[in-house]
Amino acid sequence: MLLYSYHPSEPLSKERVEAFTDGVYAIVATLLILDICEDNVPDRNEVKEKYQGSLIAALSEFGPEFLAYFGSFVTVGLLWFVHHSLFLHVTKATRFMGLLNTFSLACVGGLPLAYQLTHEFTKNSRNELEAIQISCVIIFFAGIFQLAIWVTALFNERETLHPYVRYGGREHAFMFAKLALYPSVTLTTFFLTCILSKFSAQIFHLMQIVVPFAFLALRVLVSVALSLLKLVFRPAKPMHSAFEEDESRLPFNDVVS
Repeated sequence: MLLYSYHPSEPLSKERVEAFTDGVYAIVATLLILDICEDNVPDRNEVKEKYQGSLIAALSEFGPEFLAYFGSFVTVGLLWFVHHSLFLHVTKATRFMGLLNTFSLACVGGLPLAYQLTHEFTKNSRNELEAIQISCVIIFFAGIFQLAIWVTALFNERETLHPYVRYGGREHAFMFAKLALYPSVTLTTFFLTCILSKFSAQIFHLMQIVVPFAFLALRVLVSVALSLLKLVFRPAKPMHSAFEEDESRLPFNDVVS
């Protein structure tokens, strides 16, 4: 007698997936706030005796901790934003998509650990390099599982995705760029820290600063890249109506097969 069967394409409540995800992200953000507030607030007597009463001078001692906190919090926020953008266009979630989402959240839950590791060890030490690389791995897998959710949805896109983000849809390339940004940037950062180990902390913090600006300019960058690709690979051809283009577009699973 069959006691249990698992069907990856079986529907899953989209609302419950989003609610669980929002709860995890909220807890992770709270842990980061508690971490920065616990050990990085100077004592009043210490400010008076050691820093001649200058609070700014006292806070400057915790500069690396504040930078690591800011970078980690922005990373959490942007990963949540990408997830929200993805599920805004998901019309039906499946069990396998829920499983991939759980794996992504497990990696997001490691970001407070990544925050603590990146400022815990001596500068330019082997431990600092390994801590930064662990942080890159955590962020990479948090992003790659989000990308895997979208790729999974594309195989049954007519049931799971809004037409805008299906294969050939007007938002398809932009959604791919949003989901691929963190995995590609963190992978690049990981290999750069292997090559330029003396500058690993600077490279990692630069990545954390650059990514938010890349998100702001992403639509422009994607539009420019698509225009260049069309010029290079697509010869001039007669204009078709929007209706004909939509009818001729194939689902992703038909293109793959």
